Amino acid sequence: MTAAVRSRSIAAMTDSPDLTPAKRLEHAAREERLARALRDNLRRRKQQARAKEARAAEIRADSSGDEPPA
Repeated sequence: MTAAVRSRSIAAMTDSPDLTPAKRLEHAAREERLARALRDNLRRRKQQARAKEARAAEIRADSSGDEPPA
């Protein structure tokens, strides 16, 4: 039997299983938690990048005035 021919005894797989209302609520709550966590993580990473750039700019400003030109 080839892959193109399906056996009648095997049902075709569906993309989304039949979920009970309680399971749908659990899935929705989980998706909301994950979305919130991703947004919070992105904000935190942006804040860290801004702080890192500010420190680098501060170091560049401090080092440019301390040494006399060669």
